[in-house]
Amino acid sequence: MNLLILCYILSSVTFIVGLKMLSGPATARKGNLVAAAGMALAILGTLFLYRDEEGNGLGNLPWISGAMALGAVIGVVAARKVKMTAMPEMVSMFNGMGGLCAALISVVEFDHFRRHSIVVIEGATGTGTMIPVGPLIIILLGMIIGSVSFTGSMIAWGKLNGKIRDRTFRGQHLLSLLILLAIVAVAVCLLFCFAPSQMGVLFYLVFALALLYGVLFVLPVGGADMPVVISLLNSFTGVAAACGGFLYQNMAMLTGGILVGAAGTLLTILMCRAMNRSLVNVLIGSFGGNQAKIAGGTEQRTVKEVSIPDAAVVMGYAGRVLIVPGYGLAVAQAQHACHELEKLLENRGVEVQYAIHPVAGRMPGHMNVLLAEADVPYEKLLEMERANELFPQTDVVLVLGANDVVNPAAKTDPSSPIYGMPVLEVELAKMVIVNKRSMKPGYAGIENALFFSSKTSMLFGDAKKVLQDLVTALKSI
Repeated sequence: MNLLILCYILSSVTFIVGLKMLSGPATARKGNLVAAAGMALAILGTLFLYRDEEGNGLGNLPWISGAMALGAVIGVVAARKVKMTAMPEMVSMFNGMGGLCAALISVVEFDHFRRHSIVVIEGATGTGTMIPVGPLIIILLGMIIGSVSFTGSMIAWGKLNGKIRDRTFRGQHLLSLLILLAIVAVAVCLLFCFAPSQMGVLFYLVFALALLYGVLFVLPVGGADMPVVISLLNSFTGVAAACGGFLYQNMAMLTGGILVGAAGTLLTILMCRAMNRSLVNVLIGSFGGNQAKIAGGTEQRTVKEVSIPDAAVVMGYAGRVLIVPGYGLAVAQAQHACHELEKLLENRGVEVQYAIHPVAGRMPGHMNVLLAEADVPYEKLLEMERANELFPQTDVVLVLGANDVVNPAAKTDPSSPIYGMPVLEVELAKMVIVNKRSMKPGYAGIENALFFSSKTSMLFGDAKKVLQDLVTALKSI
């Protein structure tokens, strides 16, 4: 067997095994390393074992090696410096770079296709051309999908870091649809274009339209839906990479692209189910777009505050405490202080667990990663269904920076934009303590009726500082 093919097979196996290991927090780190090792094997095999039909290897190895080294340095530095709160932006940006890479592969291969794959035929009736349609379709798909993923991911990156706001205008969805139809129409014309001199104009017109469509595709999507959009764009990048694998007949690239595309698609579907919304509604609903609506008519009501000593006493003498982490916990980098509070409560005989909503934070698994960073045992992390079963038997729920995922309006207010979204039913507990910096609405742009409940007490302040003060107060009891 060709040694390079064996490298690709082994790499494909590591991708599959690594993806399987990523399904559990206990094995996720090892799974990531396994898949990375497989990718390294595929890259090294391609660099040193590839041979074309004439027996020649890859050229320009110094340029390739230099580019790889530069990319590796940038990646390592960026990964080490990024804060957990900025991880979703980094994921979006890196995903966009993958989409751009796939699109540029198609651009390069289109030029190669025009020079080497179009055959001139001379017959009795004159001269004509024969254009292989199959490879051209793959090139077009890789370019279109990769371009949409690139510009869409860049808009998502801007939205997540606050540089770009949700933008909608009258007729925006109609304009997006017309551009999409134009992309399809021009691409079909390209497939049936028998004048090679015109093919380049049509190809780059499709390229430009696809880039524009990626911007309009993500621009109106509301902030609360960005995790779903990032997951969808991730699947786009995988499909675009798989197209590159088809072009190069590279099994490792093809397998990796298919796995990323399939995993991203499944994750998108699961997240939509977790929010009780269809993907179409996510893409055209502009949910989370800083709406002015205040759910439940709570604007005329007041909140009840609790002091640090009183909150410490309540939790210190409770039988069961459930902690609900949210984006406020991530912003304050308070996961270590939270774990310290958890251990202190357990030393007093209190049962402490964490209730995790599947879309809490800014990307799937955000809260799990934060708590794992603080060495919180995975067994303490409860999925939403299990947590909702325990809330009625819970003495105190401590909500740390969560908002929309604990809003009872999702169950009680049909006019609310989050109505129907499954939420953590913290209002069923005997007492709820909510830590927030202020009464500012969450990502969905609506106020939370939970904050005005008779069971709820507000504990204002930075999550890390509040948790540290709670630890100090508990030690003095």
